[in-house]
Amino acid sequence: MDLDIARVIKSIPKEHEAEEMMPLMTPWGEELAANLEAVPFPGHPRPQLARRKVWILNGWWQYAFVSCPDAATLWQSERAPVEMEGLIRVPFSPEAKLSGVGRQLHPDELLWYRCNLTVPELGQDDRCLLHFDGVDHACALYLNGAQIATHEGAYQPFSVDVTDYFKSGSTLLELCVFDPSDTGTQLRGKQRLGRGGMWYTAQSGIWQTVWMEVVPATHIDDLRIVADPDHGELLLTAWLEGHAKMTVDLIDASKAVVAQGSSEPVEGVGVVTVTLRMPDAHLWSPDDPYLYRLRITYGNDLVMSYCAFRTVSVEKDENGTSRLCLNHKPFFCRGLLDQGYWPDGLMTPPSEEAMVSDLQLVKDLGFNMVRKHIKVESERWYWHCDRMGILVWQDMPSGGANPQDWTSRNIPTLFKGSWHSVTDDEASWKRLGADDESYRDAWIQNMSATVSRLSSHPSVMLWVLFNESWGQFDAALATQRCWELDPTRPVLSASGWYDQGSGDVHGVHNYFRGMHMFADPFAGKKDRRRPRLGRAQVISEFGGLTWHEDEHSALSHSYGYAEFETKDAWDTAVKELLEGAAALEEQGLSGFVYTQLSDVEEETNGLVTYDRKVRKLS
Repeated sequence: MDLDIARVIKSIPKEHEAEEMMPLMTPWGEELAANLEAVPFPGHPRPQLARRKVWILNGWWQYAFVSCPDAATLWQSERAPVEMEGLIRVPFSPEAKLSGVGRQLHPDELLWYRCNLTVPELGQDDRCLLHFDGVDHACALYLNGAQIATHEGAYQPFSVDVTDYFKSGSTLLELCVFDPSDTGTQLRGKQRLGRGGMWYTAQSGIWQTVWMEVVPATHIDDLRIVADPDHGELLLTAWLEGHAKMTVDLIDASKAVVAQGSSEPVEGVGVVTVTLRMPDAHLWSPDDPYLYRLRITYGNDLVMSYCAFRTVSVEKDENGTSRLCLNHKPFFCRGLLDQGYWPDGLMTPPSEEAMVSDLQLVKDLGFNMVRKHIKVESERWYWHCDRMGILVWQDMPSGGANPQDWTSRNIPTLFKGSWHSVTDDEASWKRLGADDESYRDAWIQNMSATVSRLSSHPSVMLWVLFNESWGQFDAALATQRCWELDPTRPVLSASGWYDQGSGDVHGVHNYFRGMHMFADPFAGKKDRRRPRLGRAQVISEFGGLTWHEDEHSALSHSYGYAEFETKDAWDTAVKELLEGAAALEEQGLSGFVYTQLSDVEEETNGLVTYDRKVRKLS
């Protein structure tokens, strides 16, 4: 038996006296807090669908908390309060220091936002779109007192054509937000009202950029780009308003147009695909993240975008071992688990420079991939991964009932045989936290929307559907659905446990056992829904070794999977673990994910401190 019982015991969350977290700030948060006039995140929010006439609405709005015992049912119908409480800095949640509020939204409350929109100049044929890139969890939007939209889902953006609601001069915008946090079953990731251990401070409200843009009435709503070097072509599919001819120019790094194509949609269909021939494309890789620019015209609409040519797949190597491949060559993924949390912004980075700094640290530490853990980031985060050459394993955010420790942690920790023997059919939904039908519907909708939204990013290499059984249901069926949405990428159906034999990748979590390969018990068996060549083997989480940096940790105590008397001993142990995992490449391993990039609240197992001021690993 290779289970390290001593480490298991040490990893059990300990009871602590209630303790306020230290008011840590990142360098970028300190800079933003000192500049009250600065507009957070001024860059174009959608680099793959960029127009010139854009207004970033981030900054100081009014806010108010309103008691509402029936908030779960009344958030769509309550009226805004007459008086507001103060100012909040959008897009930071009220729970985040950088919001200027520092107040938790409770499930029996509503959060109201208010601001005055300056009406942009509009031509006779122009329309104005209002975009919210992230609101946690549900919201109702009002302009000049009229409700014009509702939305549910923290991890998906929404947009509204607000042209017909404008008044001359300025227009009053009000937003009502409801968020049950972990008292509900909605997708919420690692947020909990009672933070601790691997669970983090709950946040709510607007947490991504709010912006407006002016578009022609005949315009492009959305794009999907498939750059296929195997067939020497680029397929660009556009969803459209109105009817016109669409023309696409592919532009290389020297600014030369290297391919062109055009097409016109069938009347009344609203979708068109343009195919460009590109037989000798410059391939994208982490060592050479080569991007082509795209210039797209549709009537009077001009959009700038970009793409990259590369393939990701699971293929047999010369020894018959299934491997993750990039551009049809085995590629070993050295990855870090990235929670995407910040002490001053929570799920919202303090600035764009902060995002880039984290990604640059990934490269500086010798890694080539991040696993974006149970969270979906802004479009600009993926754009930076695209241009910097960092691969992404993209998780789907978790939800459902709070996982039961015995089912979700104790059994799989102690009994390795359970990793592949526990089913996720209807009989198991309750103990897996998936028995709420509205949650299952929301998970499918979010998975579909996430795949569609991020599939044009070359950095996104792999879809990770469920993590450690939380909210898991019908993983094989979800995998089939994901394949149908995106046949160009592999799928890891169940990371850690409980694996149903589906997908392209077999991923185990190994915090308490020796560093070795774990056999795929489904090897040689055809998936009942789609034959495969065999699954690639990865360790999709391991490590979690703890070192507490005084003055740079959020709490006086730590949560993690091992403790060390000196920083040098921790440093040596981390490097030995990483070397041990990398050595398994010769035995057939395709990649690993070390836990984790940064400390987060009680967890001090990062390679950099929570405030990003101390790089812990030498």
